[in-house]
Amino acid sequence: MVDIARIQEAMEIVSRRFPPTPLLRSEQLSRQTGAEVFLKLENLQRTGSFKVRGAAHKLWRIRDQVGPNGVVAASAGNHAQGVALAAAELGIPSTVVMPEGASISKQVATRDYGARVLLHGKTVAEALERAWELAEEGYTFLHPFDDDDVIAGQGTVGLEILRQLEAFDEVWVPVGGGGLAAGVALAVKDRLPGARIVGVQTQACPAALEALRTGEPVEVPAERTLADGIRVPRVGDRPFRVLRQAMDEVLLVEESRIALAVVTLLERKKLLAEGAGAVPVAALMAAPPERVKGRRIVLVVSGGNLDLNVLDRILEQGLMRTGRILRFRVVLDDSPGSLHDLLSVVAREQGNILHIFHDRLSVDLPLGRTRVEVEVETRGFDHIGRLTAALLQAGYRIEASPAAAP
Repeated sequence: MVDIARIQEAMEIVSRRFPPTPLLRSEQLSRQTGAEVFLKLENLQRTGSFKVRGAAHKLWRIRDQVGPNGVVAASAGNHAQGVALAAAELGIPSTVVMPEGASISKQVATRDYGARVLLHGKTVAEALERAWELAEEGYTFLHPFDDDDVIAGQGTVGLEILRQLEAFDEVWVPVGGGGLAAGVALAVKDRLPGARIVGVQTQACPAALEALRTGEPVEVPAERTLADGIRVPRVGDRPFRVLRQAMDEVLLVEESRIALAVVTLLERKKLLAEGAGAVPVAALMAAPPERVKGRRIVLVVSGGNLDLNVLDRILEQGLMRTGRILRFRVVLDDSPGSLHDLLSVVAREQGNILHIFHDRLSVDLPLGRTRVEVEVETRGFDHIGRLTAALLQAGYRIEASPAAAP
């Protein structure tokens, strides 16, 4: 089992290759929640996530044992890039098996860091099977989280936090397979045994929560989620041995909260976080005020590798969640001037039209009528309320309304 001595050894190795990532106080989140909030920015780490720490430590420890074929890993994202960079810096050949549907940008990044990329299967599980086959052919397999050296490497995040902030009450950390959470918990509890370690997961894949409830790792359904980096259906055995002793609480967040957290970090802190990296922020923003008020809390933003198409979807959800976009549909007479009259109401209330879509072909529409869907940029839920009231007062029957206020 990993101990603090092993994490300290990992720190000596990791710190020679990667400078500490920033720890910043968030004034906005502190005001909003009543807590004193700090962000540990692993999204600014090389390769864009904490994963390179564990990969670098593991590879350093086994560098003399790796055969001529090099190492092999299976991943759709951050682990792939971490292995590729860490192996390249040690001159070790690396092969990464990725699902056929892995994003082009992540495939390109992994190749650019020096790995040979093989596409296999539809899921990470199928890619993992191929990686195990290669391991039987003489490649050295690197597990993304269920490995003591990897856990120790991820634990260097906790040691850095302790060096950057003398005292705090809690650390909130994303949990997928559990390697990061286990490493951080070991490092922090050694110095501050009274500090609470809070794991955060998405409701779509609560593997750690179920493992702690049942007393052993169990496989849970892994539904699609914005936080795909922690979409792991079963916590690793080695991380679980740590988490069952050192994790104080597991919180679950819903998808809309994750989108809101990504938008908040981007808009207020100019920081790009992937969905998995933003879940601690999402959990804090959703927490009851009495739970966090007066507490000094560190949120680990674990990664920032977000595809642009996913970012676009997240931003749209986040803007709707904060009342910045209103979508509505109305049925109008299909005659000159009817659309102008509708848009005049929107203009009087200072709404900014983003998109308009006409539908004249639906079978439920009588002849001479058209359904219009309008997307409007707004300034918040108060503005949406005024605009909606003005439309109703003008006689329009709104068929669809925006998401409710949080």
